[in-house]
Amino acid sequence: MADDLLFYLVLLACFAVVVVLMLGLGGFAKGSGWAQKNSNKLMRYRLGAQFVAVLLIVLVIVLRRNGG
Repeated sequence: MADDLLFYLVLLACFAVVVVLMLGLGGFAKGSGWAQKNSNKLMRYRLGAQFVAVLLIVLVIVLRRNGG
């Protein structure tokens, strides 16, 4: 059960990374003033989401390797 929960958390974290990345790319493609104001903030959010996603992936690998 815990493995399934962690797997879904990994999927959710990866989805969050994709959403933030698409928001940033959409803002740049639009070329509006909104992108200039929020690009740095979106980059920070993406890095934070990627950090959480990588930690969760490593946790799943460690738990599966140890038979947990």
